[in-house]
Amino acid sequence: MKIKNIWTKIEEPLELNSDERGSIVDIFYNSKIDHVAVIKSKPGIIRGNHYHKDTTQHILITHGSLEYWYKKLDSEDKSEKILMSKGDFISTPPYEIHALKIGLEGNEFIVFSEGKRGGKDYESDTFRVKNIIRDEF
Repeated sequence: MKIKNIWTKIEEPLELNSDERGSIVDIFYNSKIDHVAVIKSKPGIIRGNHYHKDTTQHILITHGSLEYWYKKLDSEDKSEKILMSKGDFISTPPYEIHALKIGLEGNEFIVFSEGKRGGKDYESDTFRVKNIIRDEF
């Protein structure tokens, strides 16, 4: 898993350009993206609880917030959580279980996929698991 905020942490060869008109920020450069989807979620719902064998997913938060829960497929460790909000960008490699708990204001994010994860192939590289979101009370 790799996380950054597109408005505050730009790494070579990506660029952020600003002038009096506004700004333009690179998300990808020379990358092969096979599928892009916009996902809108209602407040408090759970998404995910799966992993992919061949697909790398990249998520860009465009509205709201979420808890991103993750762990390696064969790890005995407990899942870990990252709080994500607008502008945050996370990459999920193959064999990483991931689950999303949507914030109280709802959420919208864009998913960029490298590999089979769209159209008729949407479920062909999705492997469901038991819930990894831990009760923290």
